Amino acid sequence: MEFRELLDKHSSFIKRNLPALSLGALGMIFFAYGLIGLFLANKSASENIIFEASSEKNSMEEKIILVDIEGAVVKPGLYKLSFNSRIQDGLVAAGGLAAKADRDYVAKNLNLATKLTDGAKIYIPREGEAESIKSITSIKGSAQVLTGQININSASEQELDILPGIGPVTASKIIGGRPYSSIEELLSKKIVGSKVFTQIKDKITVY
Repeated sequence: MEFRELLDKHSSFIKRNLPALSLGALGMIFFAYGLIGLFLANKSASENIIFEASSEKNSMEEKIILVDIEGAVVKPGLYKLSFNSRIQDGLVAAGGLAAKADRDYVAKNLNLATKLTDGAKIYIPREGEAESIKSITSIKGSAQVLTGQININSASEQELDILPGIGPVTASKIIGGRPYSSIEELLSKKIVGSKVFTQIKDKITVY
């Protein structure tokens, strides 16, 4: 009875404001629906987001190269180094220069910032050894007579300059392209052309 009396009491008010009340009810329903949808979307997004390091970067860091380090170093031998290693890193791995290493020769002829390649060889001469392996034996007029072989990994610019077809500019390029694991890298690194390489291939070595 009380409910019917209450309904009769407010029926006229409800009838007058029915459109507004209906719109308000619908608005509340859509608002609640929107909140629920937003909550579920945020939850799904947070569950799906996974942060991963770049696979390319990881593969670079994991790639290993082998470098042969010999001569006047503390621990000569074959070393495994990371992909982006420099000559400096190789020498550190080998324990550094030995007491009898020709430090003056290394400072003048070895670029410690040069990036190493897989299969490269580094040879550090001992004091006096660099002089003993020089290839110049005599000069007759303008013709330079060579005996033995010039090590393109350790020769000075002056030593390289005596090779046929090699001038100061190309000698500097050879030094800047070190280290070399084979003499053919003069071609693959585009240091010299095939014609010059044919002239010097029997006169050079990487060991």
